[in-house]
Amino acid sequence: MFDSIAPRYDLMNRIMTFRLDVAWRRRTVAALDLPGGSTVMDVACGTGDLCRDLHRAGHRAIGLDMSWGMLAAARTDAPLLHADALLQPARSGAIDGLSCGFALRNFTALEPFLSEAARLLRQGGRMALLEVDRPTSPVLRAGHGLYFGKVVPLVGGLFSDRDAYRYLPRSVAYLPPEPELLAMIAAAGFSDVDKVRLSGGIAQLITATRS
Repeated sequence: MFDSIAPRYDLMNRIMTFRLDVAWRRRTVAALDLPGGSTVMDVACGTGDLCRDLHRAGHRAIGLDMSWGMLAAARTDAPLLHADALLQPARSGAIDGLSCGFALRNFTALEPFLSEAARLLRQGGRMALLEVDRPTSPVLRAGHGLYFGKVVPLVGGLFSDRDAYRYLPRSVAYLPPEPELLAMIAAAGFSDVDKVRLSGGIAQLITATRS
C-alpha cells in the first residue's frame, strides 16, 4: 500500500493537513531537545520529510523504512536503510535520538517497537513520536471524523489511491487509549514521558527520555 502511494505521498500530506504537517514535524525535531550533531534514527521515514528537518536542525539523520517505494521517492541526502523497525541494523546504545512520524498505528503490536527503540538509544537519549489523534471536543471530533472519513478518501482517490486513504484515517483506531500508550512507553524503559496535543487535538506529539 505504501509503495503505491509513495509518488504522491508528500502532496497528499500537505493537502490533507493544509500544510499543518510541516509545522508538526518541525516541532517534533525541536522536542527531541538534542545538541547539534546528534545522530537520530527516523523510523518509517517515508519520503524523508523528518530527515530533512533533522538535517536543517544540525543533526545527523538516518532514515529507515520497509517500503521500497517510499525510499525510492525519498528527497533527502540522509543515508537510508531498507529494514524492519523491529530489527534495526544498529548496535545497542548507538543513537542519540529516535523519531517516528505517523507510523505507530501501523504496528500490529507496539511493545516490540518500543523495546527496539529503547535498545538503540543511549542512556539519556530522546524519542519523539508524531501521530494523528482524535480531538477531545465533541464538536471538533465530529468535524474531524467527517473530514477524515469522507473528504480525505475522496481527495485520495483523485490524486492517489482511494483505498489507502480510506485505511489511513481509520487506522488511528488501532492506537491504544492514551493512559495505556504512555504507560507502555514508560514500561519499555523510558522516563519523562509526555504528550502534547497539536492543532486542537487532531495530532499528538509524544516525547520520552531513555532511562
